[in-house]
Amino acid sequence: MSNGEMKKDVILIGAGVMSATLGSILKELAPDWNITVFEKLAEEGEESSNVWNNAGTGHAALCELNYTNEKPDGSIDISKAEKINEQFHVSKQFWSYLVNHQRISRPQDFIMPLPHISFVHGADNVTFLKNRYEAMAANPLFQAIEYSDDPATIRKWIPLMMEERTSDEPIACTKIDAGTDVNFGSLTHKLFDYLKNKNVNVKYRHSVEDLNRKESGSWEVKVKNDESGETENHKADFVFIGGGGKSLHLLQKSGIPEGKGIGGFPVSGQFMVCRNPDVIQQHDAKVYGKAPVGAPPMSVPHLDTRYIDNERSLLFGPFAGFSPKFLKTGSMMDLITSVKPNNVMTMLAAGAKEMALTKYLIGQVLLSKEKRMDALREFVPNAKSEDWELVVSGQRVQVIKDTEEGGKGTLQFGTEVVNAEDGSIAALLGASPGASTAVHVMLDILNRCFPEQVKEWEPKIKEMVPSYGLSLADNPDLLHDIEASTGRALGLEKKYQAHQA
Repeated sequence: MSNGEMKKDVILIGAGVMSATLGSILKELAPDWNITVFEKLAEEGEESSNVWNNAGTGHAALCELNYTNEKPDGSIDISKAEKINEQFHVSKQFWSYLVNHQRISRPQDFIMPLPHISFVHGADNVTFLKNRYEAMAANPLFQAIEYSDDPATIRKWIPLMMEERTSDEPIACTKIDAGTDVNFGSLTHKLFDYLKNKNVNVKYRHSVEDLNRKESGSWEVKVKNDESGETENHKADFVFIGGGGKSLHLLQKSGIPEGKGIGGFPVSGQFMVCRNPDVIQQHDAKVYGKAPVGAPPMSVPHLDTRYIDNERSLLFGPFAGFSPKFLKTGSMMDLITSVKPNNVMTMLAAGAKEMALTKYLIGQVLLSKEKRMDALREFVPNAKSEDWELVVSGQRVQVIKDTEEGGKGTLQFGTEVVNAEDGSIAALLGASPGASTAVHVMLDILNRCFPEQVKEWEPKIKEMVPSYGLSLADNPDLLHDIEASTGRALGLEKKYQAHQA
């Protein structure tokens, strides 16, 4: 056997989209490896990956204004948007490979074409959006972007949002037709069906209680069978902690030095859901605005067409909230038990620095339905209270750590990987863009944890992800080819025809 094919025992903790993605990649690269998945719930994809627990935005930085920062001189830094867009292209390439090789079927169950629109009002915000448009239009990744500050044009793009809009405040929009709505719950189910067919052992209602590194370098994982109450010990050469909000606790139990000094801050989300089919049919886009001052990036307001169980839906939000739970199905003690001697000063520093955020979250928790409707009416002026109801979305745990730029106790917004120096264990922490960039994140984990094998796997990785190791922004011809091929495989052709027009 070559080094890349030496048999290994792999344990994936958590049956969400992250473990599903890593397991699927490993089954393509090292089909003989033994993979076991432990999930404390009764089925896969029921926490952060569940369709109701995330916004379903295929995060490609097409409309999310928090990924493009305004510099002091008024110019726009689009580097983060470029990076996230490249990473979403990686995901689409891998999904296309799985469809083309009959690993999964019916991509329309999990991905649909949908315009991504940015919407702003007020003279300063209109200037910002125009500058952002000009910066993005010069980049091959975003060259199909359209801009308008003409109310008649905007009315064609977002008729529901323009109906009965009486304010004379200036407004502007950008639109990219090559956006998507992604049902990560459905994708997770499809990936686990594939993994089970490849003899991956998925154990539901099994909670990981502890991890201990053996002298050999392997890991002993203590698992409780929640149905029988029995405790089992499992051995693994490599462990991936992809348990959503619970990942921090398990990382702490591993005892690896890389996990010390890291804290977590839970933020819950809620959405307004439209129950009037006539209203739902009037909107066909994901429309993102600007976050209120002091609000976390996950609270950027957006009005989203969604495809849930193959039906069109309309959601507005998110409204942030606070719960000490790290998962919707977690414990009220999660936050307290995550505070350890090695991170307590970092957590306290974050608490002192984030008073504005704390005040914002308290205000959000206390909002009445009519106050939420007022926020919705900034997007849909004629929204009627009886057409909308509140649903509780998922929990997100934002990473808190000391950084050079932000100093002690800096709240991080994004997705982070923490791994042991020897590559025997890796944990995924944080939130958005998360699932959208799962394939890129998992390839990063393989590079960190299996550097020697990756050299041997590279030809296969490039078969699955043709842009691997390349910048699509620097290779517009390759970008064009990949958009066409992923469009065909995933049933998004109309979107890409519009993009190329």
